[in-house]
Amino acid sequence: MIYLDNAATTRPDPAALARATELYGQTYFNPSARYGGGFAAHSLMEHARQALLCSAADPALFDLVFTSCGTEADNTAVRMAKRGNAVTTAGEHAAVYESFVQLRARGVEPRFAPLREDGSVSPEALLAMVDDATSLVSVVHVNNETGAVNDVAALARAVKKKNPRCIFHSDGVQAFGKLAFRLPAEIDLYSVSAHKIGGLKGTGALFRRKTCSLQPMIYGGGQENGLRSGTENVLGILDFAFAAENTFSRRAEHEARLALLREKMWGVLAGGGFVRISPQGGSPYILTVSCRAARGEVLQRMLYDRGVAVGTGSACSSKKPVSRVLEAIGTYDRAALGGVLRVSFSGETTEEDALRAADLICEAANEYMGKV
Repeated sequence: MIYLDNAATTRPDPAALARATELYGQTYFNPSARYGGGFAAHSLMEHARQALLCSAADPALFDLVFTSCGTEADNTAVRMAKRGNAVTTAGEHAAVYESFVQLRARGVEPRFAPLREDGSVSPEALLAMVDDATSLVSVVHVNNETGAVNDVAALARAVKKKNPRCIFHSDGVQAFGKLAFRLPAEIDLYSVSAHKIGGLKGTGALFRRKTCSLQPMIYGGGQENGLRSGTENVLGILDFAFAAENTFSRRAEHEARLALLREKMWGVLAGGGFVRISPQGGSPYILTVSCRAARGEVLQRMLYDRGVAVGTGSACSSKKPVSRVLEAIGTYDRAALGGVLRVSFSGETTEEDALRAADLICEAANEYMGKV
């Protein structure tokens, strides 16, 4: 199987999982237990926390709250909008977008800034929506459907300049471990997820600037310094830290190689009549295209039968007929929206596999068009 749906989830890193499993088998205790085994489990978890924290932030300015996934981290962040209005983009992952829709029920006005053609937000339009009553701004770092990169550091600075009291959050799930980035002081909250970088499903985290107060979404035993109750997923946390260590150690190498590989693959697909949706300056890990004469979900099944796994957009929005994000861009008609395929890479993706997959994608599209 040629696996090219890594934006949805990645194959667990075998080395990271082996290390985590060995440690967890020896130290499986509840990290809240007040005896030696519990202290040992807690110590391992705290070492993992510091490793993850230092990979993208200054530990003097930020701390890290473990969650069950990126969605929980996003939901926790959006709950910080408690008054006035909150501003986000029309290109957010459903975890942020749907959370903003729910803000109306809590008396907060959600505002959605329009997108540019590549799927990134218009900075001017976003800032025009920010005023003295804005309590939260949330901007996705890498658009999970097009791969467009938002300059969240610059946006956070501009937002804070206009409203210093406003909290700035970014969903960094598709950026963490993939782009060169460290959190600036202007970003208050930043969501990440383990299974996007070779970790296990069921573990995420929220970077938090220490001066930013956070209201828990889950109450109970007071774990995570009272910010997220529930017995910690020690195995998932250890594996997350080890997977991140391996990912970050080769980040620059993977970024450069995959940027070239993405363009080689696009060269094949362009010759097969596909339309490119992903921008050239976007994440090297995502290449989204469209075949106007086909249905994306049909091509997806045809390709899986041929031994290639690709996506049709966000896996969290796969039940919708067309992509909300691509529809919001406003450039594509229904035919283009219906024929979308998202190819997404990992550090494991080889040139041989990518180019073979490109040939098979063109073959499937030609077969489909011969049937209609």
